[in-house]
Amino acid sequence: MALMEISVVPIGTPTPSIGDYIAEVVKTLEQEGAKFKLTDMGTIIEGDVEEILALARKLHETPFKKGIQRVITTIEIDDRRDKKVSIEDKVKSVMARLK
Repeated sequence: MALMEISVVPIGTPTPSIGDYIAEVVKTLEQEGAKFKLTDMGTIIEGDVEEILALARKLHETPFKKGIQRVITTIEIDDRRDKKVSIEDKVKSVMARLK
């Protein structure tokens, strides 16, 4: 099981706001049935490495389908092979250490 943080940024939108484009990215995630958590600076997705990489491609393409001509997508993957991890595990681990 792997975790991927992805940030899809459309460039050259008609206004400074990109919220409508990000909402379309989230709709794509929902349509794909992905387990994800939206954050203020990106989205965390949980799944098999091959599946989340294929999903990253679909998310990257989403703003292009809305007429955007340039998109910057950043991904970071945490692929653990020693144990199963979930979106919540990293936060739980840090919080336990704070007690």
